[in-house]
Amino acid sequence: MERRKFLGGAAATAATQALPVLSAPQGQAREEGRVAALRAATTAFRRLDGSTPSRQLAETVLAHLRLAQMLARENDHEDERGGLAAVGSEVASLAGWLHWDMGDYGSARIWYGASIKAARRAANPLLAAYQMGSLAQFEAHAGNAAQGLSLTRSARRQLGSGLIAIADAWLCGVEALAHAAAGDKDATDTALATAARRAEQIEYEEAPPWPWVFSFTEAKVAATRVSCGARLGLPQWVSSAQDSAAAVMASGHEKQRALLLLDVAAGHLASGRLDGAFTLAAQAVEIGLRYKSGRIVERARAVRREYASATPPKVVRDFDDRLHGVFL
Repeated sequence: MERRKFLGGAAATAATQALPVLSAPQGQAREEGRVAALRAATTAFRRLDGSTPSRQLAETVLAHLRLAQMLARENDHEDERGGLAAVGSEVASLAGWLHWDMGDYGSARIWYGASIKAARRAANPLLAAYQMGSLAQFEAHAGNAAQGLSLTRSARRQLGSGLIAIADAWLCGVEALAHAAAGDKDATDTALATAARRAEQIEYEEAPPWPWVFSFTEAKVAATRVSCGARLGLPQWVSSAQDSAAAVMASGHEKQRALLLLDVAAGHLASGRLDGAFTLAAQAVEIGLRYKSGRIVERARAVRREYASATPPKVVRDFDDRLHGVFL
């Protein structure tokens, strides 16, 4: 079966399962059912992201977004309209994530911006903060430190006092990436230490509220330290956090694993271990090509730019040959 047909079938299945609720008499149950059905489909698309090329998934997600937006525009019930706007915000954020993976940074910014606007229409400060943090994460990875830090400050203002642990830990991780993009080692280390401390407190709080649909663990803080160490050129950070980030490395999200492999490769390169660096980078490139991920391939090219030699060894020449002619 073609993947596009399968994705369309998955969306149709989600909608079919929701039909008994959607055809119920008007009222709270009907309103909650429609929003819940759209949100369930969004969750399914998020799960597919880890094992599906973004180019194949993006078209279906954008159609899903148009449906949520149309239902919100045509709805006369204020409460449900707010819920549908919140769903639209989540789907727009997913569209931003997919276009980021495709290497289409312009479209990624458009969709992340749309997710923030929809969250504001939904009058949901927690959701607005989450979407600002998501855009901040994108900008930090893109090297735009000032924008990343400005967006995290805006997200914190949305959340106000009494910040829940998972939100604080995640935003601290984003701030660490932004500080690393600015080359500020001390500020990066401070943000990572706070993220680790707050991550330990998550289990003592109630279940994280939506939109925090994924867990944020100490292993993810360690993975962030690996990423920061790679960007700061600190191989000791990469090596010291690598084992703690093993859970992320072993996750089923192959595209995220490939990006972490490239950060580890950058650490090896900074230590002068060329064979290890380019062997790992080559593994990541294969994943990137399998899933047609422009983000992975561009990150691999960035790692390659960190090494310069008039007579590169065979492992580097082989890596160059693999990247030659790759157009994503």
